[in-house]
Amino acid sequence: MLTRSLTLLTLAVLSLAFAPGQAQAQDAQICFDAADKVTDGNALEEKERQAAHEACQRALATTSSVVQKYQLQESDFDITGTRPKN
Repeated sequence: MLTRSLTLLTLAVLSLAFAPGQAQAQDAQICFDAADKVTDGNALEEKERQAAHEACQRALATTSSVVQKYQLQESDFDITGTRPKN
C-alpha cells in the first residue's frame, strides 16, 4: 500500500515538473507570433487577441529570465495596444 502511494505521488510530482516547460515554450511562441502579426499591420480577432494575451501572461508567470520577461511584456503591449500606467 505504501509503495503504491509513493509511486502515485512520484508520478504526480514528475508530471507537474515537466508540464510547465512545454506550456511555457508554446505560450511564448503564441505570444510572439501574435505580436509579429500585429506589428506587420494585420488585425487580430477579439478571440485571437484574448488567447494571445492569456498566453503572454502564462509565459510571463513561468519564466525567470529578465530578458524574456521584457520581450513577452513588449509583445503583450503590442497585442493589447496598451502600456502599463506609471
